[in-house]
Amino acid sequence: MNRIAKFEKVSFEQFKKDYVDVFQESDEVKIKELYDSIKLPKRATVASAGYDFFAYTNIHLEQGQTIKYPSGIRCKIDDNYVLFIAPRSGLGFKYRLQLDNTIGVIDADYYNAKNEGHIFIKMTNDSKNGKVLDVKAGEGYAQGIFLMYGITVDDDADGIRVGGFGSTTK
Repeated sequence: MNRIAKFEKVSFEQFKKDYVDVFQESDEVKIKELYDSIKLPKRATVASAGYDFFAYTNIHLEQGQTIKYPSGIRCKIDDNYVLFIAPRSGLGFKYRLQLDNTIGVIDADYYNAKNEGHIFIKMTNDSKNGKVLDVKAGEGYAQGIFLMYGITVDDDADGIRVGGFGSTTK
């Protein structure tokens, strides 16, 4: 099997900044405990394509509710590969859990972005029948799948990424 990527935690300083920004919580002791509890994504079985992303807090989403979740994770990816992020299949099936950007696309050069390539996962409980989604700390909520991609023969891209979401079109 070809080894093409490596998951890592972002630095505590980056996680704290992003966590405070999203959750308006500034208790450094609590944030450090959450940071220390972050588990790197992993596959559940030898035949799994997806690497499960695990919650470090309980996630509670009422019908129609959205959360922007800083995962605490970054990923170093070889050239010509991309990481796609999707909800865990069971959560999508049972609760219509959806990512707000439909599928997350993590390019190899995102690792070097100003935010350390911190992967955020913005998700919505799109249940049509009032189901409440509860993911307990330590449980999987999303999955990442690596795919190889190609480029056109006349490709002339020469930009360098520095920002995060949407930065390549600015």
